Amino acid sequence: MGFDSFWHWAILLVIVLLVFGTKKIRNLGPDLGSAIRDFKKSLSGDDEAKQKEEEARRKEAEQLRADPPPADRATTQSQRDSSETK
Repeated sequence: MGFDSFWHWAILLVIVLLVFGTKKIRNLGPDLGSAIRDFKKSLSGDDEAKQKEEEARRKEAEQLRADPPPADRATTQSQRDSSETK
């Protein structure tokens, strides 16, 4: 009385569909795929974290180079005062 008969498999399939429903079975593939992808990412997560950290440092350095130096406030004020008196 093994599971070598077609009817045994058909009854088992019907029971599984009734217990879990078609929605859960339909989502089984994508859920399993995303779980495997997340597992692979966690194994190589240190490399990605280092790359993101280096990229953030590089962007910060580029931003610092792109910003103009702050103007001297006293010089700017004296220029305004001298232009108003003329």
